Amino acid sequence: MSNNFTNVFGNKKPVIAMVHLGALPGTPLFDSVAGLTGIVDGARRDLAALQAAGFDAVMFGNENDRPYEFKVDTASTATMAFVIGQLRAEISVPFGVNVLWDPASTMALAAATGAAFVREIMTGTYASDMGPWNPDAGAAMRYRNRLGRHDLATLFNISAEFAHSLDQRSLADRARSAVFSSIPDAILVSGAITGEAAAMSDLEAVKKVLPNTPVLANTGVKHTTVAEVLKVADGCIVGSSLKVDGNTWNAVDPARAAEFMLIVRKARRD
Repeated sequence: MSNNFTNVFGNKKPVIAMVHLGALPGTPLFDSVAGLTGIVDGARRDLAALQAAGFDAVMFGNENDRPYEFKVDTASTATMAFVIGQLRAEISVPFGVNVLWDPASTMALAAATGAAFVREIMTGTYASDMGPWNPDAGAAMRYRNRLGRHDLATLFNISAEFAHSLDQRSLADRARSAVFSSIPDAILVSGAITGEAAAMSDLEAVKKVLPNTPVLANTGVKHTTVAEVLKVADGCIVGSSLKVDGNTWNAVDPARAAEFMLIVRKARRD
């Protein structure tokens, strides 16, 4: 297991909760009436609820910036940094960042805010809703180091949402190759889109070939499945299941978040 991963999360199987920021300035769904104050206030409420529930870490993401881009507007990255800066004194757990779907902007945001980890699509070739998708792990990892963040834990999503891999190798072979060639700190396995679960067979296959690399479930983990997921995976990232009515675009429901972590704590004891 990588030093960066254990330095951030220790030896437990971390459960990372999403703080989905409201749509950012310049994006189609931005609420110009609520403005930046609305984004900060929404993120503050979600952060407080997630930390009160006892999640191991949180991750700030711009899931509301649909339709997504491969090279995001500078204003998006700057606004995310502003929002995190406004909340920085209130964050009591390790936090990560993810600027969809732009590895360079994600690295820059992490450096600017002091984030402990990042999530992004770094490897592979895909046909996607956004067009041809060809991330460059070499460029992203070199940029991380140029920014002086050798300590930044990198979580590589190797099954891109909203996309189909053009690589004919199995998911397990792609994961094994990514670890060999791109030295991530953890591998993430996803479902087809946000909120949809990764197949347990995919998690099992990837973990089997990567016994010494953390493998996390990245999407669609629910109250009814998290205990089984943690029997296979080395942790998970959760967002939609914690929201009011389980809807990705709603605010975090404090009761659902607390219930989720009660299930997690019981699963860890069993």
